[in-house]
Amino acid sequence: MLKELLTPEIVQLIRERQWTDMRDALIIWPPAEVADLIESIDEPTRVLLLRFLPRDYEAEVFAELTPGLQNDLLKELTNREVRGLLSELSPDDRTALIDEMPAEVTKRLLGLLSPEDLAETRQLLGYPEWSVGRVMTPCFVDIRADMTAAEALERVRERGSESETVNVVYVTDAEGKLLDEISLRHLILAPPEKSIESIMDGNFVSLSGYSDQEEAVAVIKKYNYLALPVVDSAGVLIGIVTIDDLMDVAEAEVTEDFQKLGAVSVQIGGEGPIENIREAAVSILFRSRIGWLVLLVVVNILSGFEMSFFENTIKATVALVFFLPLLVGSGGNAGSQSATLLVRALATGNVKMGDLGKMFIKEVSVSALMGATMAAAVCGLAFYRGGTRVGIVVAISMVVIVTASSLVGLLLPFILYKMGKDPATASAPLVASIADISGILIYFSIASWVI
Repeated sequence: MLKELLTPEIVQLIRERQWTDMRDALIIWPPAEVADLIESIDEPTRVLLLRFLPRDYEAEVFAELTPGLQNDLLKELTNREVRGLLSELSPDDRTALIDEMPAEVTKRLLGLLSPEDLAETRQLLGYPEWSVGRVMTPCFVDIRADMTAAEALERVRERGSESETVNVVYVTDAEGKLLDEISLRHLILAPPEKSIESIMDGNFVSLSGYSDQEEAVAVIKKYNYLALPVVDSAGVLIGIVTIDDLMDVAEAEVTEDFQKLGAVSVQIGGEGPIENIREAAVSILFRSRIGWLVLLVVVNILSGFEMSFFENTIKATVALVFFLPLLVGSGGNAGSQSATLLVRALATGNVKMGDLGKMFIKEVSVSALMGATMAAAVCGLAFYRGGTRVGIVVAISMVVIVTASSLVGLLLPFILYKMGKDPATASAPLVASIADISGILIYFSIASWVI
């Protein structure tokens, strides 16, 4: 890694005030590598390093930093320096920066924007959170259908430096309505005198600025695009969303799903998932976890009430208690496995609501086989510790509990999905707690029946 190889050298150059040598050593590296370097050095050195980078390169590096570090650096930079930095940031990166900063910092940043950038930023911030409009950029190359290939290439040369990508150019009419998209490769290979209209096929995919970012991720993955056009209600091209921004969205969505599966609340106070626990405040981490834990404590209290109904059975055969943690733990593990597999399948689109019947039958088969295998593994000990009847109870209970818990893990995400909720809310601890309650009821009911 660059930071491991060059950190001492860069710090030494800064101490010796060799700014030119320092800048020349860094600008040949990808901005993400320099961002890693900045995060690894002390605060005064960070500011000095950032100040002496070329302005356009500085903006690229700044966009790669974590929001917490961006906030720290903004406090150290003068208004003039911040104004220059904001002017070099791409519209989507600028919007993301302002959206993630505390209120007082946001107010300062908005006051430093040029009138044009301010209008552009406010337009993007006007879209709902997690909509495509928040991550799109209005910088793209558009051409007209009545142009020749040579004229279109000339327009690409004129406006390409302002666009975030020129892999694809967009054909629009006089009102700006999107008609088609053409890859730069096809444009270059077309005869210079050939009209754009003659090479159009009208085959393109577009999104609304109000589309969910997850939808954009799914579309760009399905069609292997590097960018997607964004249109308004009249079909007018208003921007594009690129794969690098959607990769950040996909990562945030996966982070959110993992945290929900672990019973960690997201959207605390309107915020998104906790993407950097190292920088997260103690209060945020506490609030994100305590709610679910208290709820699960209440749910698990029901397990104690359940056991009180089977006091006579427990007194008659104390050996039953020995196998209780094993059985309910096995059920919780099986249910968590089932929920995890299904939540991911629903998220990727591999499973739809119409697949519920097929998935139910398959899960019954799989879980019954697992339960039988686990019963075979433990029934010998059950026969030894409690005799024939306890052995039979434990074996039957293992099969029934594992099957029932697996079906809970299967059905809960489906139910949430049908209700329009995030299936990941069917967290592993929640499924395990429900499995515990049902497992105790199943175990002692079978014990009462057999013994």
